[in-house]
Amino acid sequence: MPQTTTPSANGAVDGADGADASPAPAAPTCFDDVKGWFWPADQLLFDWFLTRQRDQDIRGDLLELGAYLGKSAVFLGRYLRDGEQFTVCDLWDSPAPDASNTKEMNRSYATLTRRAFETNYLAFHDELPTMVQAPTSVIASRVRSGSCRFIHVDASHLYEHVHGDVRAARQLLLPEGVVAFDDFRAEHCPGVAAAVWGAVADGGLKPVVISGSKLYGTWGDPDPVREELRGWLKTRADLWHGVEEVAGRPLIRVGGKKAVAPEPPASRHAPKRREPVAASPPAQASPSGPSWPRRVARELLPPALTRALRALRR
Repeated sequence: MPQTTTPSANGAVDGADGADASPAPAAPTCFDDVKGWFWPADQLLFDWFLTRQRDQDIRGDLLELGAYLGKSAVFLGRYLRDGEQFTVCDLWDSPAPDASNTKEMNRSYATLTRRAFETNYLAFHDELPTMVQAPTSVIASRVRSGSCRFIHVDASHLYEHVHGDVRAARQLLLPEGVVAFDDFRAEHCPGVAAAVWGAVADGGLKPVVISGSKLYGTWGDPDPVREELRGWLKTRADLWHGVEEVAGRPLIRVGGKKAVAPEPPASRHAPKRREPVAASPPAQASPSGPSWPRRVARELLPPALTRALRALRR
């Protein structure tokens, strides 16, 4: 059976029967230590969409289908607000549901483990997200319909599975929510392209913007968010953008070769910065020779008076 686990207050996982019992890998000391393919342009777009939702008080849950070692999940987790839920669904160490998926997992994710995800995530956050260790085909029964404001889909690259992920995203997303599909244009993932663009052609998905890796869209009204995004892009010297008409609607294209990533989440295992120790001032040498009153007297008084004063001191 698929495993759904939620963390306890101290970050431990309850009910994780069958999870990898091997020693945890080394904890990352910074965001760049977490392996994965999450480029600066997409970090900027994630940050923009999620910050816009916060500023407009668009509330709802977060969902990620396919997590690898947790790089994008770590990034997403910091936008979670009180009363919201973050769910991550991945096979991790579980058997794949069919032979094609097994072949894909063995080829691309042979070193993937749940413990590695947990270690990486807890280096940046106090508690794990709700973790569903199962094929993404179960997610519609684990997350409430119409509850998610942001969904990131980066699971199987096989058409049949991605087609199911698209249908699940449509069912779970809020009308004003945004979904991001990874690998929609990669040459090694034609099944993703077929499923995602098929949803644009026949499934009501309205693309808002595409980067080199991801397509961001909605099943609600795309015009307000698109116009706001265009306004923001005009202020970014590190992002190229253009607009084309696709399926009768404007589509923003973003190039991010020079993109400057936003401030990353901070690891609790980051090396402590040592404050520089202030250098002690050099010790003052004791003056040698006569004191300054004596030097002044010797320079200014007549020699006869000086000799008289010395005689009186003696």
